[in-house]
Amino acid sequence: MLVFVVFASCDDNDSFTTNPSSILSFSKDTVSLDTVFSTVPTSTYTFWVYNHNDDGLRLSQVRLARGNQSGFRVNVDGTYLDNTMGSLVRDLEVRGGDSIRVFVELTSSLTNSSDPQLVEDNLVFTLESGTEQRVNLRAYSWDALLCRNVVISRDTTIASSKPVVVYGGLTVDSGATLTVTAPTKLYFHSDAGIDVYGRLVISGSAGNDVVLRGDRTDRMFDYLPYDRVSGQWQGIRFRPSSTGNTIAYADIHSATDGIVCDSAAYDSISPRLSLANVTIHNCRGAGIKAYNAYIKAENCQITNTLGDCMAIYGGKASVLYCTLAQFYPFDAQRGVALRFANRYGEADYPLHQMECRNSLVTGYASDEMMGETGDTLVAFNYRFYDCILRTPTISDSLLLEKFVNVVFEVPEDTVQGTDHFVNIDTDNLYYDFHLDSLSTARGRAKAIDACPLDRDGRERGQAPDVGCYQYFGREGATSGRR
Repeated sequence: MLVFVVFASCDDNDSFTTNPSSILSFSKDTVSLDTVFSTVPTSTYTFWVYNHNDDGLRLSQVRLARGNQSGFRVNVDGTYLDNTMGSLVRDLEVRGGDSIRVFVELTSSLTNSSDPQLVEDNLVFTLESGTEQRVNLRAYSWDALLCRNVVISRDTTIASSKPVVVYGGLTVDSGATLTVTAPTKLYFHSDAGIDVYGRLVISGSAGNDVVLRGDRTDRMFDYLPYDRVSGQWQGIRFRPSSTGNTIAYADIHSATDGIVCDSAAYDSISPRLSLANVTIHNCRGAGIKAYNAYIKAENCQITNTLGDCMAIYGGKASVLYCTLAQFYPFDAQRGVALRFANRYGEADYPLHQMECRNSLVTGYASDEMMGETGDTLVAFNYRFYDCILRTPTISDSLLLEKFVNVVFEVPEDTVQGTDHFVNIDTDNLYYDFHLDSLSTARGRAKAIDACPLDRDGRERGQAPDVGCYQYFGREGATSGRR
């Protein structure tokens, strides 16, 4: 009886049909590789081929309709389509009730266009019955400027309508200035960032940010682009010799550390770094971390970091109309929205002055602001004016003098701070930090002539809102979305 069962099983598994009505099924009828950079190999995409029939199906061949002309590379069930044979493979089998897996990659040719161009091919499955079935392969190929281990040793300007893909990093030498203007978009590989020994000037405009991001344009999951995943590139680091840096209208996201200012000789007159209308979002380290530096931040959104959104260790800082919001989703041990201190590790960093005005400091935790002092003989000077701070109410009368017209936001007042914003979607990692109509930040700021416009370049008027965005309803504002 056992022998009979074994032979019967072999007969079932080895039974093949040429009936034209017996066909394959596919997990996808279209494999879309999104937007890719020309000449740069893509990640591997995959789909399944199913035979839901009782009998097996033989494939006389599987081929790319355009042969080796489109740049697609295909592996079917462990066998690569041979480009020397017209990008095909012959004589495959899919047993009844079984499946095989197909892997797809693409290295597209230059398109000689400044806009992404469609690259398309069909993977053709020809059954023994003569029936042909197709799966569409498609991507948009974008010509990019590829840079590797670039050292800027003289004044240089990058102004490109094409994406600039950086491998190994950009280094700005001492005495040199790198200027990056809109509409430039810099795409950094995982090992790359900007190391500044000289001077960096980034200059976008309202509605036309300079973008700095990772170079992965594919998806981790169907719903999750890698662009929404932190730690995709190394960020910007200003070395001790670097001074006079300015960044205006820029979108810096998904880095390790967004911006780090190394310790240098303290200068109370000239800022080492001035930020205006800048978004720093979704970092695996800190958003901004500065040691013994003078930095200015105006109309900035600094949000969702594993470390602190903004950490000021000594020096001098001016924070005006900023939104510091800590909703980093991947780790409950995340940092706070704002930290300021006169000490880091074993080193003293006198905090000569930190002034925070018209700013919103909030997040998940019950306390999103940490002021830390070591030696009482080391300077620790700070003031808050017209802010909303998610931190326990200050009751000490001497400390309270440092907080002028400040609202202390306690957990009982709001739902984890999310009530301020249009969208905090932790399932899809999608955030919009424009103010919601119910936010208590509306109308609570003090009008300042020096800063009449918000992050989007809109007039604040005489009843400005706390944070970097003025409330105008949900239409027409896009820079706070990620």
